[in-house]
Amino acid sequence: MKPGLEVGATGQRELQVGGSDVIYLGESQANGAIVFSTPSMINLMEHAARRALLPFLDPHEESVGVTVSVEHLASTPLHALVRAEAKVTKVDGRVIDFEITAFDEREQIGRGTHRRAVILTERFAARLNEKTRTMNGGLVVPFPQTPNQAELPPLKTLVVERDAALVTVTLNRPAKLNAVDRQMTADWEQVNCWLAGHPEIRIVILTGAGEAFCAGDDVREVGTLDLNEATSLSHRQASLYLAWERLPQIFIAAVNGVAFGAGCVCAYSCDFRIAAHSARFAMPEVNLGWPPGYGLAQLTALIGKGRALELCLTGKPISAQQALSYGLVHDVVPQARVIVAAQELAKQLLAQPAEALRLTKQLLHADEGTQPKQAFLADTAAYIRCLGQADAQEGIAAFNEKRPPRFPQTTTKGSPPMKPSR
Repeated sequence: MKPGLEVGATGQRELQVGGSDVIYLGESQANGAIVFSTPSMINLMEHAARRALLPFLDPHEESVGVTVSVEHLASTPLHALVRAEAKVTKVDGRVIDFEITAFDEREQIGRGTHRRAVILTERFAARLNEKTRTMNGGLVVPFPQTPNQAELPPLKTLVVERDAALVTVTLNRPAKLNAVDRQMTADWEQVNCWLAGHPEIRIVILTGAGEAFCAGDDVREVGTLDLNEATSLSHRQASLYLAWERLPQIFIAAVNGVAFGAGCVCAYSCDFRIAAHSARFAMPEVNLGWPPGYGLAQLTALIGKGRALELCLTGKPISAQQALSYGLVHDVVPQARVIVAAQELAKQLLAQPAEALRLTKQLLHADEGTQPKQAFLADTAAYIRCLGQADAQEGIAAFNEKRPPRFPQTTTKGSPPMKPSR
């Protein structure tokens, strides 16, 4: 922990009461009520305490709840704005006690006490991984990033160029339109660990070699994987993109060409996206016979449910200008200026105070809550379920044969799953 945490330090959290924050009281609409629930109030209070601690945590630390005691004093309706304030009452090493109060727009609605412990995320993740291996159902958690403070090892599919606090990473499989395969996944894991070990690097620009940004996952390789390999690879890829939120660097995607499937996920996992006029974006997995294996919650949070449904259910590409109107990219520039524009943005960001920038990014991503970060588990489960069916075999065959797929127009219940051919 960083020094300076004292009794009296505070943190706040506000939210507008939504459908997932309420319970329904009563047997009918005539005599019932929809109110802010006590579990949701506990969650609000815990997040307020977590915010109080964030400025004092080192990059590889987090705080977790130990005990909580809450009095729910007044009811609050759906859509109301609620606020919690946590005040530190005791600091005992890595264990911190809080008094917490909660208010809606009219009155105090709750009070309580809370204790949090500061933990090392890597050690915590190792214990959790050991536990999940013994649990039924094959639970999977994100792969931890082990900081590498040494030199970056040689990479086969990525080109990494450093200029002081700015790093440019170029996806370098131009003959395959920079499609993501097992080797690129392993290379990215190396880069993420290296970035975690070099917080003095502040900005990462991501672009593609040749005409494409990234055409998605390597479908030919996917067709050679058994389902266990495909599951592991999908979780690893989701983890490496999610790591970009947790890393201290700001990521800028300089989208110089097509960004399809995993390429689109790669782009919208960055903090900023600048696209060339010629760039196109798509989530075309449905045309191959499966849903996206990761990233649906992040896409929906970025562009809304309606646009996400449009992209993922039709699989049709959209232009850079459409992506701009959807909120998928921040700016559209001529092809020759896409890297220059990203460098200009990087220069602006480098002129800002480093610690304030890092903490602001951390707070904004943390404010989304935990569910978007966990949703990829369900994404991968749906992807693997479909990958083992005949539709996926037809999608892969059509891709390899460069023809439109011929999917059956009816679904046969209980049809046996198939493994992708090797």
